[in-house]
Amino acid sequence: MSGAPAAGPACGRLADGAHVLPLRVYYEDTDAAGIVYYANWLRFLERGRTELLRLLGQEHSALRAERGVSWVVRRCAIDYLKPARLDDAIEIVTRCGELRGASLDMVQHAQRDNQILVRAELVVACIGEDGRPVRLPPHVRTALAQVSTEKVTTRGSPRSRHIQV
Repeated sequence: MSGAPAAGPACGRLADGAHVLPLRVYYEDTDAAGIVYYANWLRFLERGRTELLRLLGQEHSALRAERGVSWVVRRCAIDYLKPARLDDAIEIVTRCGELRGASLDMVQHAQRDNQILVRAELVVACIGEDGRPVRLPPHVRTALAQVSTEKVTTRGSPRSRHIQV
């Protein structure tokens, strides 16, 4: 992709082999009880994956424009452990597991004050303009290796029946 990685507060940061994206829970994110609505966690996790790519200089728009490659979630397993509430400061933590030919495992969790609220494991695939799988571009694979750890890749795949973070 072109240019240096984008930087700024919205991109988050790399820490301890993971990407960390700080977020605030807004009124629009909550249900009538002031608790984050369950489906909104998927949006928060998507932001984490998107900002990870942006921080690594691999923006979705550039990858699509320059290579005709898009990302799709093929599988998602999510475990809701504790609620987040209106005005909470949370962090979305993202790591990569196994990097395969056209797909990779993403392991994410949301935390508040280092307490895990939500855990998720995803299989994310690369597709071409025709909607068919395409190989993960080598420069993207190299960039993602920064947040891929042996600890994650040896503990099993998100295709298992249980979430392992």
